[in-house]
Amino acid sequence: MKRIEISISYCKVEEKELSEEDRALLDAARKATYRSYSPYSGFSVGAAVLLDDGTVVEGSNQENCSYPQGQCAERTALFYAGSRYPDRKILTICIAARGTDGAFTSSPISPCGGCRQVLLESEVRQKTPIGILLCGTDAIYRIDSARDLLPISFDNSYL
Repeated sequence: MKRIEISISYCKVEEKELSEEDRALLDAARKATYRSYSPYSGFSVGAAVLLDDGTVVEGSNQENCSYPQGQCAERTALFYAGSRYPDRKILTICIAARGTDGAFTSSPISPCGGCRQVLLESEVRQKTPIGILLCGTDAIYRIDSARDLLPISFDNSYL
């Protein structure tokens, strides 16, 4: 039998449990939601990635009427970071969203399966965990590693 344990920390936004660095990342993720192109779902997602040199890379979801051709905010940010800063390590990714009413979601949203796999591949490539902040207006979840989002995962160890 294999035992799987994950660790997810919970904090309330107003209690200021976030560091200044994490708050700045949250602000960047929220701002990125306004650059979302989401005319079909009306769901605007923003992601902000903190690199080990302090650089912040942002991404937003980009939809297309040919549905599979769109891109999630997390992958937009991660792929841009990998392309533009290939020698930098990703320390943290922060994800925020606004619903169809235009307001930020009260509960944190979670990355889709494809984004979880890309986060895991990014960790494997850089050989260090990536912290994840899932942000709503009422709560924030802090996750220490993409492996916690995808505990039974497919990675290059199968190749």
